[in-house]
Amino acid sequence: MNKKYIIKKNEEIQQIIGYSNKKVNKYFVIYFRKNNYNFNRYCISVSKKIGKANVRNLYKRRIKDILMKNNINFCKDYVIILRVNILNLNYEQIQNELINVLKEK
Repeated sequence: MNKKYIIKKNEEIQQIIGYSNKKVNKYFVIYFRKNNYNFNRYCISVSKKIGKANVRNLYKRRIKDILMKNNINFCKDYVIILRVNILNLNYEQIQNELINVLKEK
């Protein structure tokens, strides 16, 4: 994932969480708002409850891979928070769940 697609600044993340819409399901909490760019930007947050650093990084890599392969472009900023239940899913199930949540209106 290219650096221009990643949100790293805490101020931006807090603004998205505080002043945006929210979608929730069993596996994700997703905050989103419209941005002024022609592309989406993402922040992926994984709790320590999910596992050690290697497990958290594995799930971050999977989410980034899914987002880049599917090329969903709504010109929005997303903060994606993973929940513990995601440990029960394989890659294809994660992909289906994430795409369904992002495409909901």
